[in-house]
Amino acid sequence: MAAALLRLRSVNLATRGEECLCTRTDLFSESHIYHKLIFRLFQLYKQLLPFLVQLTVQYTTLKVLFWTIAFVGPAYENIQVSREDGVGIITLYRPKALNALCDKLMSEMTHAIDDFESDKNVRVMVLTGHGKAFAAGADIKEMVPRNFQEVYQGNFLSFWDRVAHTQKPVIAAVNGFALGGGCELAMMCDIIYASDNAIFGQPEINLGTIPGAGGTQRLTRAIGKSNAMELVLSGDRITADEAKQMNLVSKVFPSEQLMEETMKLARRIASKSLPILQMAKEAVNKSQELSLTEGLHLEKRLFHSSFATYDRKEGMTAFQEKRKPSFKDE
Repeated sequence: MAAALLRLRSVNLATRGEECLCTRTDLFSESHIYHKLIFRLFQLYKQLLPFLVQLTVQYTTLKVLFWTIAFVGPAYENIQVSREDGVGIITLYRPKALNALCDKLMSEMTHAIDDFESDKNVRVMVLTGHGKAFAAGADIKEMVPRNFQEVYQGNFLSFWDRVAHTQKPVIAAVNGFALGGGCELAMMCDIIYASDNAIFGQPEINLGTIPGAGGTQRLTRAIGKSNAMELVLSGDRITADEAKQMNLVSKVFPSEQLMEETMKLARRIASKSLPILQMAKEAVNKSQELSLTEGLHLEKRLFHSSFATYDRKEGMTAFQEKRKPSFKDE
């Protein structure tokens, strides 16, 4: 009996020894695998490190670019853009070419207008030119090599009229030359202020072509058929005072006062209710396209629509209470 118990105990001890040995072997094996895995991960990290550094640099660059665009705005080559007292200002900037209009400039201007249209803090826009010219016309060098198929199939100038389709009011501050496309661009605006040295004209006839961005249409509506026909057929230029007499421009100022006076008007307009400004602009613009009956009908409907706004009620209430209205654009 004692011998049997001794043999059983020996077997148990042997089994436990084997289990301990297996456990040590398993632990060693797991530890080896773990260290091997860490080593491989470290090697992979070393390989990926340059890529991760580059990715971090690119992310930082994109982040800086995003915030630069968000707060400063995109970098333009042919225009300058600024904001002041609810007024978005676009300055044509091609001083060596007297701000001649080209596709790239017009594309940049379109982008800036879209930006201002979506900016709730901008209520009015001002368009002007840098230096001695508003815009001396379209860039002839850009047009010379083009042919009929190219301009017709590509619908040349099709996006040059973006300013004419803005919902917010646009004031042109015309300094110096506004010829050809420059004159047409000014006429796309809602109001034209001019300096006393401003010169207007549609000289395309002298180049063997005709106006292509509204010179035959908007000019006729602004100054009448006879005056428009004279300017378009002769290519003659007119002064700011003559343009004022023909009702092409609203007011004329000394050149050094032009932007100051333009900004005064822009600020007055910016103080009004934006949705009501947009209604008023739409009604006046449609008067150039609709019959009197249709125009009066549209005006009445827009007038009725104003009664759905908070600002109409606030404006009338403020008038009764003899105080300034506090519009909310609602």
